[in-house]
Amino acid sequence: MLVLAKSVLAMMIGFIIAIIFGYILIPLLKKFKIGQNVSEYLSEQHKSKQGVPTMGGLIFIIPTLLTILVLLLLKKMEFTENLFIVLFVFLGYALVGFLDDYLIIKRHNNKGLTQLQKLFLQLVIALIFFYIFINSGHEPVLLIYTLGIEIDMGWFYGLFILFVLLASSNAVNITDGLDGLAAGLSFIALTTFGIITLYTTWLDGNVSLAIFLFILAGSVLGFLYYNSNPAKIFMGDTGSLALGAVLGATAIVTRHELLLILIGIVFVIETLTCVIQRIYYKFTRKRLFIMTPIHHAFEKKGWKEQEIVRLFWLIAMIASLIAVSFGIFL
Repeated sequence: MLVLAKSVLAMMIGFIIAIIFGYILIPLLKKFKIGQNVSEYLSEQHKSKQGVPTMGGLIFIIPTLLTILVLLLLKKMEFTENLFIVLFVFLGYALVGFLDDYLIIKRHNNKGLTQLQKLFLQLVIALIFFYIFINSGHEPVLLIYTLGIEIDMGWFYGLFILFVLLASSNAVNITDGLDGLAAGLSFIALTTFGIITLYTTWLDGNVSLAIFLFILAGSVLGFLYYNSNPAKIFMGDTGSLALGAVLGATAIVTRHELLLILIGIVFVIETLTCVIQRIYYKFTRKRLFIMTPIHHAFEKKGWKEQEIVRLFWLIAMIASLIAVSFGIFL
């Protein structure tokens, strides 16, 4: 019960600080004209979002890091290697996203880091993560608890980890296209992983890692207050890359890499539609979907933005409930 109370309190602290920080940050971003540049290919309803402040990921990144720092200094949570490597990935990918957002704003267009530059920086962080992870005593094995399967992947596990981190971080980035969509999905995923991590009792420092996830989830919920339709701010790559990386890193550390697919099922679908669209167009010069990511296809079909977001949130919640059953009880 004490751990549960700490978890609820952690989420509440994250939420309150993010609300306060957002109230201060949004006017500052408006003052310095740090606004969104809307793509010309999007529907008319997106044109009104031109100039809406971006870099909103700072609303949940800074409060989360400050809260963790205070709790560590007060010795209210334990600092472990597992917490360190997840925090390292969180901050590292946030900095990559921040640099991309900064260049976009500076150039007054949608051209920040090139795909190759962004991929290279993400890859460097992922490699450092892998080095620390393996040298912390973790073995290169893939575990499927429900089926009692343990696969020794050897050196291939390094490539697997790189794929998980890159895929998860970019999946959230791709999904961040409608008001509240990525933030709501991330809140659901972070809360789910927080619950599962609490019950991953064999993991060193599992409670501290879970508390971090709950603080971040609460902070994301605070951000969602400003990001829900109509959005007063967007998270930008600063937030989306950081959130996706945390989900991927947590899945790896807790040995629930395959469960990440279920917890992040909407992120997976959004990303797959983009990949399939590109491959299909390359070979046929035709489009399989009206537009990708898939949420834009729903818009083209006449769906309202809020309807799409609610549907995707519902899918994520159902998938997360199933994931909790697999991650804890099965």
